[in-house]
Amino acid sequence: MSIVASAVLCAFTYSFNDAFLFRYMATMEESMVDTAHLLAAGVEQAMENEEIPSEKLRALVERLHEHTFTAKIYEMKKCAIALRIYATDKTGMVVFDSDSGRDEGKDYSNWNDVYLTLQGKYGVRATQTSPDDPWSTVLYVSAPIRHKGKIVGCLTVSKPSGSIQLFEQTAKRQISIASALAIVTALWAGLLVSFWVSRPIEKLTQYTHAVRTGKPVQLPNLGKSEIGLLGEAFDQMREALEGKQYVEEYVQSLTHQIKNPLSAIRGVAELLNENMPREQRRVFLKNLRTESMRMEDLVARMLALAALENRRKLRDIQEVELKELLSEILQSLQPLLTQKSLHLSLDFPAPVHIEGECFLLRQAFFNLLQNAIDFSTNGGKISVVASTTKQEVEIFIADSGVGIPDYALTKIFDRFYSLQRPDSERKSSGLGLPFVREVITLHKGSIVLKNRAEGGAVAFCRLPLPLAKTGNGKTQQDRK
Repeated sequence: MSIVASAVLCAFTYSFNDAFLFRYMATMEESMVDTAHLLAAGVEQAMENEEIPSEKLRALVERLHEHTFTAKIYEMKKCAIALRIYATDKTGMVVFDSDSGRDEGKDYSNWNDVYLTLQGKYGVRATQTSPDDPWSTVLYVSAPIRHKGKIVGCLTVSKPSGSIQLFEQTAKRQISIASALAIVTALWAGLLVSFWVSRPIEKLTQYTHAVRTGKPVQLPNLGKSEIGLLGEAFDQMREALEGKQYVEEYVQSLTHQIKNPLSAIRGVAELLNENMPREQRRVFLKNLRTESMRMEDLVARMLALAALENRRKLRDIQEVELKELLSEILQSLQPLLTQKSLHLSLDFPAPVHIEGECFLLRQAFFNLLQNAIDFSTNGGKISVVASTTKQEVEIFIADSGVGIPDYALTKIFDRFYSLQRPDSERKSSGLGLPFVREVITLHKGSIVLKNRAEGGAVAFCRLPLPLAKTGNGKTQQDRK
């Protein structure tokens, strides 16, 4: 659009410059008409009969040329009269020529200015002395000389167009500069408008691609335009479709996961109806309680994860000091560390403060550290290291266990996917790491689990640092 507008502006400027000389000539012609009629009236006043008083006219022109003056007309300095004046009788013979009498006695009856004026019409002509030079054009304007209401001759004034060349060139230069600036402005304005329109469309396209691939994504800020309304409609449709699919998936997953505990409970219930030794009955009752607690824990974890996955933003936001939080978690896990004779090191260069929900962060890091303990071998080492940049804090939780099998690296954050613990060969619910990922994502961070070259696994977690606050409580970003 901006290119088309610029092209139209260029064409307009080009055609305007071509018409500029014509418009200047028209302006000059208008002033010459006044001059010709003024001089013709002066000649008529000096006439005693139908004879043109050429000598009086010559004296007038000589007197005019004796005038000395200096006129500063914009860029042009004028010091002399640039008009040529000649008069003819009623037959078209030149009786006076201000150009040193050059054409006196010549027949001008066929020139348009004289021919038309003697017929009582408007007489004017433009003669180009050099065919290749438009500035060699001389403009002639005539006025009738009357005696007792009868046309007895004509008076013509002429002026070369070159006298206005400086004005025309200056005006063209100014118009060209203004046009160039207008073209550049139009191009920039077009680019800005194009960016203003295309950027939200690009964001909406990326959003729809992310939704199609199943990635967790929030609707970007698209403004209040029609594109923004379209984006909101897309988001509402996605929520409706995802809600239906979400419920179906969770019902299927819950049904699958509680199938084994329910089967075990049903089997135990059937066996308890039979006569058996007290000790054996005690074992079955213990298994019944274990499976019931397992099912209860599974449902509780699924409800917690479902609630977290449906959230779009944090709620009870507060300042959290990470080293203090991790120290409290490790203190609660100290019995497990002691039981497996694990050595743990906590390396924080300085207190690190972030903003978030303390409860969710505590649960997430508790799960990560408990995983590190579960998969570490007796007598191993767990290290927690933190480093900061200007925008974020990076936390490494590394263990010296058996690591993650290659086939499980891409599934480790899937719901209900779990690996056997090395010491007990039992699996967890498979909901801990998905919960961790949801918490970190909700805090605008990221988490990756991978194997270490020296053995074991490492959880690499990034969380954003809060923006610096100004004196009035606003962030630097708010002030921009």
